[in-house]
Amino acid sequence: MTAVIVADNLTRDYGVRRAVDRVSFEVGPNEVMGLLGPNGSGKSTILRILAGYLRPTSGTATVAGFDVLSHGLDARRQLGYVPEDVPLYTHMRVTEFLGFMGRTRGLYGTSLVKAVDQVVERLSLGAVRSLLIGKLSRGYRQRVAIAQALLGKPKLLVLDEPTNGLDPRQIIELRELIRSLARELSVLVTSHILAEIERVAHRAAILLDGKLLTVHRLTDQTNRRLRVRLTVNDEATVRSRLRGVAGVSLVEALPARGNYVLEYEQRQADAVRALVQAGLPVEEVASYSSGLEELFLRLTEGTPQ
Repeated sequence: MTAVIVADNLTRDYGVRRAVDRVSFEVGPNEVMGLLGPNGSGKSTILRILAGYLRPTSGTATVAGFDVLSHGLDARRQLGYVPEDVPLYTHMRVTEFLGFMGRTRGLYGTSLVKAVDQVVERLSLGAVRSLLIGKLSRGYRQRVAIAQALLGKPKLLVLDEPTNGLDPRQIIELRELIRSLARELSVLVTSHILAEIERVAHRAAILLDGKLLTVHRLTDQTNRRLRVRLTVNDEATVRSRLRGVAGVSLVEALPARGNYVLEYEQRQADAVRALVQAGLPVEEVASYSSGLEELFLRLTEGTPQ
């Protein structure tokens, strides 16, 4: 399927400082991609380029097949953007603001009314739809911001540090919202908090000093991961034998010889039994998390804080 985002060698300079350095990645349909990195790593700059607020110094980016420079208006129509500091008009009521934002997207008349009603329902804003935005809690303001981004039914939702300032309950509700929205569109979300990306994203792109260090696939909730030590040190042999093991796939070979991380869909005992039946001698077994924190620390080791 066609990728919703394709970034190819994306670069952005601010004078002599390079904020984004030849970053390339893709985001597929209905995928949640997390951009993870410390403050100043280039996350927000990438979002602003995709949203059309900044021009890249070099490289290209497309949204739903439209180049953000040569077909900028078409690209922006496919994207809903929620920046870190959301510029809401606090003197407006919720539906008044959403109506105003809908008109900026070319919605009028019954189409506008229908679109506003849909996002109010989708974001559970019915109880506050007639209230002034300035009277809303931080959590409700964030929902209003996301609601305006969904007007026009974009194929991509971009969220920049969406949990900043939210209380624990609001953060949990936002996670659930992001997961549910991914059934309808793709989501690109930034954070400097590893746990937040780990809980909502399918993959995480780790950035540091404007460079993309790696793109790491996170464990899906329907799957589990297993760390095993085998007496077979030949990785090619291990991969070959695993192809015949139903419900088990090789995720990665670890640096220590004979150690592998597998993803499996059945009970742990059944997964180990399947490995043994496939002729893979298992020495040790341990459950294994997605390892995002471990990976991040290893990749950024030695960098100044």
